[in-house]
Amino acid sequence: MADRISLLPDHIANQIAAGEVIQRPASAVKELLENAVDAGATEIKLFVNDAGKTLLQVVDNGAGMSETDARMAFERHATSKIKNIDDLFHIRTMGFRGEALASIAAVAQVELRTRRAEDEVGTCIEIENSLVKKQSPVASPAGTSICMKNLFFNVPARRNFLKSNTAELRHVVDEFIRVALAFPGIFFSLTSNGQQVFYLEAGNLKQRILQILGSNYNAKLVSVKEDTDYLNIYGFVGKPETAKKTRGDQYFFVNNRFIRSAYLNHAVMSAYQAMIGADAFPAYVLFIDLDPTQVDVNVHPTKQEIKFEDEKIIYAFVQAAVKHALAQFSITPTLDFELDASIQSLESVQKPFTQDKQAATKSGSIFQTFTEAAQAHRIESNRQWTIGNGQNESSGFVSLTKQLLQLDEAMSKQPAIEAAQLTTHDLSLTFSGFSQLFNTYVLASADDKFLLVHQQTAHERIIYEKLSSAIEGKAIATQRSLFPATVELTPADAVLLSSLLPDLQQLGYTVEPFGKTAFVVQGTPADVDAGNEKAALEKMLEQYKHFNLEAKLPKREMLLRTLAWQQAVKPGASLTEKEMETLMTDLFNCKQPSASPSGRPTYVEFRKEQLEKMFGR
Repeated sequence: MADRISLLPDHIANQIAAGEVIQRPASAVKELLENAVDAGATEIKLFVNDAGKTLLQVVDNGAGMSETDARMAFERHATSKIKNIDDLFHIRTMGFRGEALASIAAVAQVELRTRRAEDEVGTCIEIENSLVKKQSPVASPAGTSICMKNLFFNVPARRNFLKSNTAELRHVVDEFIRVALAFPGIFFSLTSNGQQVFYLEAGNLKQRILQILGSNYNAKLVSVKEDTDYLNIYGFVGKPETAKKTRGDQYFFVNNRFIRSAYLNHAVMSAYQAMIGADAFPAYVLFIDLDPTQVDVNVHPTKQEIKFEDEKIIYAFVQAAVKHALAQFSITPTLDFELDASIQSLESVQKPFTQDKQAATKSGSIFQTFTEAAQAHRIESNRQWTIGNGQNESSGFVSLTKQLLQLDEAMSKQPAIEAAQLTTHDLSLTFSGFSQLFNTYVLASADDKFLLVHQQTAHERIIYEKLSSAIEGKAIATQRSLFPATVELTPADAVLLSSLLPDLQQLGYTVEPFGKTAFVVQGTPADVDAGNEKAALEKMLEQYKHFNLEAKLPKREMLLRTLAWQQAVKPGASLTEKEMETLMTDLFNCKQPSASPSGRPTYVEFRKEQLEKMFGR
């Protein structure tokens, strides 16, 4: 019987290996930028066309390569970083496994031009499908230029899995930002389809952060710096007011390498405890420098996940460093032990607490309820309560009241449910009255039932259906701004907003590009207050990114949900009876009145027989 096992041909083995390293254009961006940094470049330029699908080029002024090195660089596991096994555990450079260029050459058409400063002429190599097509001397500036064309031209199945140009460009921008933040002393630029997106002059870390995250952080950054024998931590964290709904502005670097670590992120979050909400995320750019032998960077193909020898020590150091920084700049809350003079002058404070008054207080029911039962909310079972018309009722009334009070928490924690699972109700209800509870719920009474409606989720459903109709049919009318507002965004947000402009136009927003990362808001829907256009647009983008992290939905669906959330009346808003009536009418004219766009219930129904059971009737 013939042998069945054989070695794979090199070009097939290379394509398989490339799948681990090069998953999309952004993967190649990361590898090529890191190679340029390792080459000692002081200027690195990135050019992309069609988000890197048709062209991706990195030009640097680094050390360059000899003719032999240029050819060897495309061989698998060819590296200048490791000579023996010991070197693997003392890695301080970015690339070291020698797979990047071999993987890129396996799935793209590559042209390399390189020259060392001491050489008179450079070398040009053209490679396609891992095969060298051409090698020749060429006149070129000192440094290296690598041009990658037609990514996945020979693996059409992989190419079909790439997202839209806008989505892929966002990944490219993310990788570019990570490398640029790690090396603020190097000039970086990014040009997309001939338009410059980033132009980052060399400077210090704070200047680089402001260049990338926006000048609005200028007075909102707190410096972190702690040096110990085990590790050094430095960088910046945002003041509590900079916290957002998304994690977008959070960066961790270990030995200048960007990493993802939920564990270390938790350390930072715990340092902000009681200063920001549970659903808020502070901005931070933090660097950890420690002995390479204490960390393994080779546990993940992209090297974004690493393993520490002692994670608990790192956690404690990070938490303490951020806490110390916030306390040092008087960000953390402090107790004020000085009594207000106006309180001290009150009659109840000034007068002596005599024996008679003490006895009278102790005999009171309020004092006894607290001291004897040891709980503030205790209600005695035999106590009779007088309500309305003077009739006595049992604690069933208290039970109902408690249930209503607990609904605020219960409905907020209600898991999202599919609309089909909700019970269908008679939509031809005639309501006899409306009232509002806690400025959050609308109580609507009918013949033999009443509905408790969450005003925000109900309004979200109404707006969502209105926007859905508009995006598929007649556009929503736009009110032109008398004084158009200009919004300056980060390059990443500018790319995102550009992709949303056609749909926003249909939904009543007239927004036009104004330079590289600025936009002019010429008009908004009628329900956006004049003068608030800029804040509305920024808030919309922030919420869109928040929804994008929670659920992977189509772009248009996420936009509809975002705008519905943004424009809906929020808890805490007081409604007139007319507004409550309109809300109920509009809700029950919806196709699906019982659930919000995300599947949360818009109302809870109480029937008369349920109430009678509560009262033991």
